Amino acid sequence: MRGNNAGTTLVLDPGFAGTAAIEADGVSNVTLSGFAITGNRTEMKSDWYLPLKEAAFADYYTGNGIVIRNSSNVTIRGVSFSRIRAFPIIVNATAKSLIDSVTIRDCGTLNREGHNNTTGGILIEEGSSGFEVRNATISHVAGTAIWTHSYARSPRQADGEIRDNLIDTVGRDAIQIGHATRVRVENNKGSEIGFPVEYVDFPGYGTPVAIDTAGNVDHTFYVGNEFRSVAGQCIDLDGFHDGEVTGNQCINPVPAAAQWLGLHFGILFGNHDPGMTSSNILIARNTIRGFGYGGVFLIGEHNRIEDNRFLDVNLEKCGTKPISAKCNALNDQPDALRSGIYLSDDGGRPAATRDNTIRNNVIQGFGMVEHCVAAKQGVSLKANMVEGNTCTP
Repeated sequence: MRGNNAGTTLVLDPGFAGTAAIEADGVSNVTLSGFAITGNRTEMKSDWYLPLKEAAFADYYTGNGIVIRNSSNVTIRGVSFSRIRAFPIIVNATAKSLIDSVTIRDCGTLNREGHNNTTGGILIEEGSSGFEVRNATISHVAGTAIWTHSYARSPRQADGEIRDNLIDTVGRDAIQIGHATRVRVENNKGSEIGFPVEYVDFPGYGTPVAIDTAGNVDHTFYVGNEFRSVAGQCIDLDGFHDGEVTGNQCINPVPAAAQWLGLHFGILFGNHDPGMTSSNILIARNTIRGFGYGGVFLIGEHNRIEDNRFLDVNLEKCGTKPISAKCNALNDQPDALRSGIYLSDDGGRPAATRDNTIRNNVIQGFGMVEHCVAAKQGVSLKANMVEGNTCTP
């Protein structure tokens, strides 16, 4: 389908209850280009929460823009979306898809409590492979802008690229890689991640993240991405292993960012997925400035944290009295929230934290001379290589 020169717009009727304006199942060699879809979002609140019983998102949400299922060689190029209630684009169990130069604005809804239900952006799910999302402009999305998702029972996403996209003002994550292998996230730019704050799903632990990870993710690269004003975490590595995080930037305004409710760690390791261990990760040449706690919460082994700049960390000023509610979150680990780089033995499951290299990093912020690199009781700093780091207040 191609729009004509005058511009073709598909408008969803207020009573529309179908899956999507355009739905394709089992097609191949199809291009959709040069038109617009206007959805029927009239209010922000909806009855949607997250899908139950591991339902595919394409089966759960209605009122989407374009839904592609079980297909191959599909291109969506130069399509504009606005006021879509659920997802402008869902790609489900599809091989070789290209999403190029789309524009998404004012999409997604909230649950009945007024928090985001993840809707509003581009979702690639249920074992899709050979996908590429590039040159998109996405703004004012209630949930996550670009993400991959599969349940543990499903095949992982594979062989994808998310690059050269512009993302502005989203209530959840700018980009999330969930349950995937061999994905490259490169040269994306974004700002106002976790805004407006009233959309953030704090009750559902939906901390906003510039680049998020979930499930089992390996042989994946987060490279050269730049974000401003991230009211949560810069990079979450829960499930990430055997990959690289290099040359990224997350820059928050100081001291204004200290007032943001969800401000968190710069980089946070995790291992909730039982099919992985947090190992063989390179974190190098990243610049992270203005986060609530430390630069890195580290678990696992054979990881390298080298030549990074962690600036204006510990904006919460953890380690001072009276202890604030946020700084009291891990009161059994007094160094966890006040250290520049903190080594733990639990990122959701117990972890052996050893044989890591922490070298030539600049770590600057409140209390960093005293609490630059620290470890949980029972985790040995001597079992790791820590050298050449510069720690300043």
